[in-house]
Amino acid sequence: MDSPDHADTRGIPMVHPPDPARLAADRAWLREVSERPWLTRQLAYLRRGGPGYLQSALTLGGGTASACILSGAAFSYELLWVAPLGMILGGIVFMAIAHQTLSTGMRPFEAMRVHAGPVVAWGWAIGTVVASIVWHFAQYSLASTVLVDLAEVAGFAVPRWLMGVLVLAWAVPTALSFGSGKKFASAFDTLMRWMVWLIVAMFGVVAFRLGFGEHASEIASGFVPHIPLDRGDVRADDVIVAGLATAVGINMTFLYPYTLLARGWGREHREYAKADVVYGMVLPYILVTALMVIVAGATLSAGFTGKTIGPVDAAKSLGSLLGPVWGRVFFDLGLLGMLLTTITLHMVCSGLACSEMFNLKIGSRAYRIATLLPTPGVLGSVYWSSMFLWVAVPTSIIAGAMLPLAYYGFMKLQWSRAYLGKDRPRGGLAFAWLGTMGVGTLILAWFLAMTVAKSVPAYWSRVAALFAGGAE
Repeated sequence: MDSPDHADTRGIPMVHPPDPARLAADRAWLREVSERPWLTRQLAYLRRGGPGYLQSALTLGGGTASACILSGAAFSYELLWVAPLGMILGGIVFMAIAHQTLSTGMRPFEAMRVHAGPVVAWGWAIGTVVASIVWHFAQYSLASTVLVDLAEVAGFAVPRWLMGVLVLAWAVPTALSFGSGKKFASAFDTLMRWMVWLIVAMFGVVAFRLGFGEHASEIASGFVPHIPLDRGDVRADDVIVAGLATAVGINMTFLYPYTLLARGWGREHREYAKADVVYGMVLPYILVTALMVIVAGATLSAGFTGKTIGPVDAAKSLGSLLGPVWGRVFFDLGLLGMLLTTITLHMVCSGLACSEMFNLKIGSRAYRIATLLPTPGVLGSVYWSSMFLWVAVPTSIIAGAMLPLAYYGFMKLQWSRAYLGKDRPRGGLAFAWLGTMGVGTLILAWFLAMTVAKSVPAYWSRVAALFAGGAE
């Protein structure tokens, strides 16, 4: 079995290889922290941060924003339970991924191919590329709409296509530079960490201004799982599936284990990595999504007019809270931060998955082309004069339909003695861990199957009608 310290780092972004001095300092810090009480250790992990923030930056995007705003607008606080459930189930899978990767040091695509089967491995990698491309269109449409609204606040009138090109001009060099060196990698990590908490802060300011004392019982009851009645042209099960599917994307499951290997992490980092999943990914996601649903529920639910609601409507509705300017600016900036980080990381995921499938060298021409595969998503800012939130819902459903396959693969790896050897979980912990992963996979697969069968054809007929209407 491969040792993590001598894992094959060919083609892993940010590896040149890991700095031995930095790794030694990391290990010395871990040894010192390991002697502290549990709570003190957790506080140390929280302060230090890690690759969990990269996953937050990837998942907090247009799909999440759309599902949350539509959820709050259509159902008020009733579906507050959806996003936390999806992320908690995903977090358990990510802890398993961390345990597997750091115990063996084996490249994840190869581990999946050998121990879960070629069909699962290739389906996982292809699904990563497809999801990154499919989700890209909604990201650009929402990002360009938000930038147009910010320009309008500043007194300028700009076309959406120009704002889409501006986002593209930022995203392409950022994504292509992802594996360019240690200094950039450190700066990129810091940027993602600050962006995640900036997003939390932006929506937190808006939520604080709302004041929720009189609605505390309604908000609390919204965290109890139940399925409300459909409202108008919005189906509750569609919004539930979109919320579950956007919590953890299949491309996140591909990127995450490689970021662990890229840092040179090994067995001694396992507790730290699992804690980082909670503090860097699960908690920020739950905070942001809850705040967005609550804000949308408080400001948009009473006058909800159906699927034609857009993100600018949500931003404008906050004028009475923070003033006609700052309400929109804070909401737009929080949403824009989500979109920019996600657009960049979709491209990174596409390039990484292709490099694994076809043995491409990081930085080569073929790798760069693979990284650019999602860029046609910029057309989302050219077509559709008004990109409504409902468009991102079926997009998330289709991309999310591939996630159960990835979960199934990691379940097989978690149970594989040939793969994990003495590190395979045993006893009650093993059954609890696998059982939770299995229940999460079944829940997601069932909701997706039911919704895809009922809704996707109708949704995409409407998308086709929008395309038939032409560009702006």
